[in-house]
Amino acid sequence: MKKSLNQGNAVSQVDADEILPEYDFSRASRNKYASQYAAGSTVVVLEPDVAAAFPSSGEANEALRALAGIIQKHRSRRPTSHRRS
Repeated sequence: MKKSLNQGNAVSQVDADEILPEYDFSRASRNKYASQYAAGSTVVVLEPDVAAAFPSSGEANEALRALAGIIQKHRSRRPTSHRRS
């Protein structure tokens, strides 16, 4: 919220589409990291406590691949309960 200079104590609400004068985008560039996300990539946001366990995205991927391997082995060992006699 900002005070209107012309009306003393009157306060007007800033529209969601309005850019405030204190924001300077004159040196901004358009999404310079967009090219790093290849088509088919999935971005996952980790909770801070989980992210703290992994110093890099490479280590997080390595841990997830290991877990995925364990899950796949576990699934393949499960007996199927859908068998017909």
